[in-house]
Amino acid sequence: MSVKQEQLREAALEADGVSTSLYGSRNKIYPQSVSGFYRRVKWAILIFTLGVYYLLPFARWDRGVYAPDQAVLVDLANRRFYFFFIEIWPQEIYYLTGLLILAALTLFLMNAIAGRIWCGYLCPQTIWTDLFMAVERMIEGDRRERMLKDRGRWTLRRIHDFLAKHFIWLMIAWWTGGAWVLYFTDAPTLVVELATFRGPFIAYLWIGVLTATTYFFAGYMREQVCTYMCPWPRIQAALTDEHALNVTYRYDRGEPQASVKQAESLRAQGKAAGDCVDCNQCFNVCPTGVDIRDGLQIDCIQCGLCIDACDNVMTRIGRPAGLIGYDTEINVQRRLSGLDALKIRIIRPRTLLYAAFIAIVGSIMLYALVTRSPIEISVLHDRNPVYVRLSDGGLRNAYTLRLLNKELQPRHFHLDVSGLHGARLEVIGAQTDGDGRAFVEVGPDQSREIRALVTIKDSNDARHRRDIRISATDVMTGRAAMVKDHFIGPER
Repeated sequence: MSVKQEQLREAALEADGVSTSLYGSRNKIYPQSVSGFYRRVKWAILIFTLGVYYLLPFARWDRGVYAPDQAVLVDLANRRFYFFFIEIWPQEIYYLTGLLILAALTLFLMNAIAGRIWCGYLCPQTIWTDLFMAVERMIEGDRRERMLKDRGRWTLRRIHDFLAKHFIWLMIAWWTGGAWVLYFTDAPTLVVELATFRGPFIAYLWIGVLTATTYFFAGYMREQVCTYMCPWPRIQAALTDEHALNVTYRYDRGEPQASVKQAESLRAQGKAAGDCVDCNQCFNVCPTGVDIRDGLQIDCIQCGLCIDACDNVMTRIGRPAGLIGYDTEINVQRRLSGLDALKIRIIRPRTLLYAAFIAIVGSIMLYALVTRSPIEISVLHDRNPVYVRLSDGGLRNAYTLRLLNKELQPRHFHLDVSGLHGARLEVIGAQTDGDGRAFVEVGPDQSREIRALVTIKDSNDARHRRDIRISATDVMTGRAAMVKDHFIGPER
């Protein structure tokens, strides 16, 4: 029994006063293959995205002798994220925050333009499910053949097809998990270690977890993930408006439904007849079992395959395409009322607002990335004691400094203090140059923690709290980083 038939059965039972369960049993969906513009777009996106996902860990990027050469790498051991020429440190977590904000705003913008276009074309669940269904069709046949096999007896041929399908599914799922762990270490090295069973246990564990989730989500759960597990359908339903494009059945043109011969007969009698011939092709190709003629539904992922199926039927019977297409809710209602459809408004206040937010956040992130310094310094004042009085009457404050060198070669830094008359900076364990200034070496792409003492001879120059500035200057390039803190003395 199809999803639509099950829904009709439950509706009839409810009409007769028979209660039905809140959670109905899952009816297996047999999506039929279809060709057309939107199917080709989905194939192109699938090939591109999966190609990037599976092959990107093997791309190389020369960063010098002190850094890894994998183009995209999440280096958890050294707490770094590399993306081609960009290197992100743990202190720069705000870039991740910015990316998450951009992702959310982009989803909002896509929803304002064309509903669940993310779900229909770009969502990983959709892409891997499409791939799994392609394997299923290749081995077991199209919709009709699969339905007949499931109703029939188990034969050697059916067992062979069943095992072949699930073996290929498992291989795809396994490589999906394997590709994911390659982003966290050197990919070629890990591939050899995994193949020779010398890989780390954590790698095998995550490959197993991701293999299982991919296999069950894309092979078995499919539309259940989109309908029940994913929160986005509920969120986007609250964000959409009547001007957003959605896959729509045009009732004004399709109703009343009639077969080709019936429609010709009705028109010959001067009666109304719609273009929809009730062939159910739009329902048969839907990967979530939605009949678009029932209106916009939360199960619909807006993939456009029903558009291709309907256009193919319209072409065969000599009627214009577009009975199902991307349209707005306001135009559907206007046409049903006998009014002319409005021009599609992609640019409107809602989309402009989202685009503006995306531009602002993106510009801030780009500016921060372009202008960020390869040198950073942070300071932590000792809390106990906050100051020490020396035997000669002077005062001393102690600090813990952390120098950060983001360059891929070692650097020497001069350290100095300013803002307080007569203050002298002493770095414990550091060398001094000819001018008596302390300098510290920091290795490539590393940080170094040092102890520093700031002393003044005349305690009268240090009131209870005075602002000071500690600076680190690169000896070779002259680049400098500065941090502000306080020099603390006795209360007056």
